[in-house]
Amino acid sequence: MGIIADRDIRMMKESGRIVRKALNEMKAVIEVGVSTAFIESVGRKVIEDEGAAPSFLGYNGYPAAICVSINDEVVHGIPSRTRKVNDGDLVSIDAGAFKNGFHGDAADTVTVGLPSPLALLLVKTVYEARDIGIETARAGNTIGDVGSVIQKYVEEKGFSVVRSLVGHGIGRKLHEPPQVPNFGRSGRGMKLTDGLALAIEPMINIGGYRVRTLHDNWTVVTADGSLSAHAEHTIIVSTGSPLILTA
Repeated sequence: MGIIADRDIRMMKESGRIVRKALNEMKAVIEVGVSTAFIESVGRKVIEDEGAAPSFLGYNGYPAAICVSINDEVVHGIPSRTRKVNDGDLVSIDAGAFKNGFHGDAADTVTVGLPSPLALLLVKTVYEARDIGIETARAGNTIGDVGSVIQKYVEEKGFSVVRSLVGHGIGRKLHEPPQVPNFGRSGRGMKLTDGLALAIEPMINIGGYRVRTLHDNWTVVTADGSLSAHAEHTIIVSTGSPLILTA
């Protein structure tokens, strides 16, 4: 479980800073015509130039340093030289960095060109849901409290929350207990404690919540082909507002 000692928070802040820098530099190059492989190369260079290792590269066999997912791809899209960004696309980029013994992990979804008003609302909602979940992740609250507020907010906007993919603890390992679902019942589950490091990451769809994995064994897409959006921060739980390491 990712309980982070005060002396180690500085190390995790550094990993989080690198992840944020990688995401920002990738977002700056996302435009019509760019390949997902090029987007990945920009993020990987930032991480490695900062003296960190990409957390995802080789993780359970994943073949790239960054996940780049487009439109109905929920998460874990594998970058490709032949996959190009088109006008109106939603592009999700997910990055992790490992330095000084600790991981950072975050994701953003960006819009390209002129997406539909519903797509724009989806992206706005995923960020707001993430932030509401983070604000709820305080010492004394439960895992269920976090999932409940995310689910309620997303469903009130008319969207669905992916059930089979969840947030997680993080620290010396990329994925640690506890799992942090983006749905649930208030008051249920593990009680959150001061110093717990979590990755809060709602994944939400315009259509239904069901997903499936493509034949590459990585790319997760919506079962009904509807658009999906993903936003994530690494945080440290405290008695007040959580410390966001990837802001």
